[in-house]
Amino acid sequence: MQRATKNSGNTGNLPDQHPAVSFGKTGVLLVNLGTPDGYDRKSMYRYLREFLTDSRVIEWPKLLWYPILFGIVLNVRPKKSGAAYKTIWNHEANESPLRTFTRSQAEQLATAFSRNTDIIVDWAMRYGQPSISSRLEKLQANGCERIIIFPLYPQYSASTTATVNDKVFEYLMKQRWMPAVRTIPSYHDDTAYIEALCSTLENALSSMDHKPEKIIASYHGIPKSYFEKGDPYHCHCMKTTRLVRERMGFSQDYLITCFQSRFGPEEWLQPYTDKTIEKLAADGVKNLAVFNPGFSSDCLETLEEIAVEGKDIFLEHGGETFHYIPCLNDSPEGMHVIETVVRREMQGWVTPLA
Repeated sequence: MQRATKNSGNTGNLPDQHPAVSFGKTGVLLVNLGTPDGYDRKSMYRYLREFLTDSRVIEWPKLLWYPILFGIVLNVRPKKSGAAYKTIWNHEANESPLRTFTRSQAEQLATAFSRNTDIIVDWAMRYGQPSISSRLEKLQANGCERIIIFPLYPQYSASTTATVNDKVFEYLMKQRWMPAVRTIPSYHDDTAYIEALCSTLENALSSMDHKPEKIIASYHGIPKSYFEKGDPYHCHCMKTTRLVRERMGFSQDYLITCFQSRFGPEEWLQPYTDKTIEKLAADGVKNLAVFNPGFSSDCLETLEEIAVEGKDIFLEHGGETFHYIPCLNDSPEGMHVIETVVRREMQGWVTPLA
């Protein structure tokens, strides 16, 4: 029995009862955290339920957590989060900025590899749509025997990178014919990533009328207990800031590492971004800049929590000028990072055409 030809996608001399089989291609799947389909209560409830029932995100025992989640959180938070999403929503495309940027990143990466027809690029969300399983199924159907999974988190955490990988392997466990899979590791200290952050900082600082007296590198937080159990996230964040500080020639006092977006009653990684912004303003700092090195794309946590809420906190406590510096997003600098990392991980599988 002969195998289907590589590029035809037809059955060749296979018996009629066998379906057409495509093969010989390499897939790249960019995966970001996730997004609701809308900011209405139903969409928010569906998204938050999927997110907050992930045991990698909330590690409390279900017997303790689920009564709180279903009895309180999911009755209150959808409305509050929906109102916040509405303020940053991409109304033209009727989607969140995270979906807009992630799609654009995938499209630009596909263009970069367009000369090699054996490379297929797609994108997915860990929570919400498009799902990881649906995109993996699509890549396989299009002949991808090898798939590179790219969790778009520069710094590794079990609550981000690991849960993407969990979902990938959950899909693979159900497959008769598994593709070969590579999962891209953290790139928190990758030269291309550090250079992109510094280039973005330099461009932003050069356009400011008032040089900030302090700059905060604000990362998404995790509970302190996760760090104490061995999660390397805190170390990765600190190293990213240190490398940026060294490359830019900043002092330790000028570029500060903070952590945002804490949730629930337990202690999270400190110092907290909101409390630090408040204290700096109260201590007399008049000009402040904040950027988010841990986010590959702008989203609710950057556009609303930092650019809006952070600014309000700073101004209310005596600050005068607040600068939010956007994430790498789908900028040339950001795309250079993604393409550089993907090309490196393809080695031994395929030689992408320049």
